[in-house]
Amino acid sequence: TQRVEDDIAKAFPEAKIVRMDLDTTSRKGSYQKILSAFASAEADILLGTQMVAKGLDFPRVTLVGVISADTSLNIPDFRSSERTFQLLTQVSGRAGRSLELAGEVLIQTLQPMNPAIEMAVAHDYATFFESEMKDRESLHYPPFSRLILIEFRGLHETATEEHAKKFATLFPQRASYYERMGPAPPAIAKLRGEFRWHLIIKDLKKQDPNGEKIRRLITGALDEYQKRFASPHVKITVDVDVQGIG
Repeated sequence: TQRVEDDIAKAFPEAKIVRMDLDTTSRKGSYQKILSAFASAEADILLGTQMVAKGLDFPRVTLVGVISADTSLNIPDFRSSERTFQLLTQVSGRAGRSLELAGEVLIQTLQPMNPAIEMAVAHDYATFFESEMKDRESLHYPPFSRLILIEFRGLHETATEEHAKKFATLFPQRASYYERMGPAPPAIAKLRGEFRWHLIIKDLKKQDPNGEKIRRLITGALDEYQKRFASPHVKITVDVDVQGIG
């Protein structure tokens, strides 16, 4: 955001710019102070991170620009297309909120042909929804499955990897009602000083409607893991219906 602010200042030397990001909103009351300055026309351009995309209503805003609109598409998460479509739709709604002034949205992206971006530009929610649901059904992602994340965390990389792999030996990679992915390190392999390994299970709702089968499988595997492999140096957590994997 600081680099974009510098470029905007060069392009529009007469304009007053206010920036809203983690650095400028860390102090108490700074968020409201920035928005008040923009709302009262003390500033001409509001620059910010995703926090400026939602819920703001400024009737005099006629132009919205999105930089690097495809960033969220590169996140290894099955919801990345949905989140990109949602964000672009929300930020586009900040322009042209006045009945008297028309709105315009400029989107900068390296993936202009990506369906999520194309359909967001076209305001085509129905087509995006149908396409996304078709893809998720074919790949067994929610809402057609329950996504279960089993995470291993430890201070020692080798030990964390070994325990994740030992746990994975306690049940087959797939069965009629589930699929297992991993174990493997996530995109952010080390967080807050701890190494991480992930094992992800897709519990298929058609074959296991109430989740009873997968519950028995995981409970049994956890009991066996505690008896044979558990270590105080490696922590294990289970997150059912996980909302994000990273």
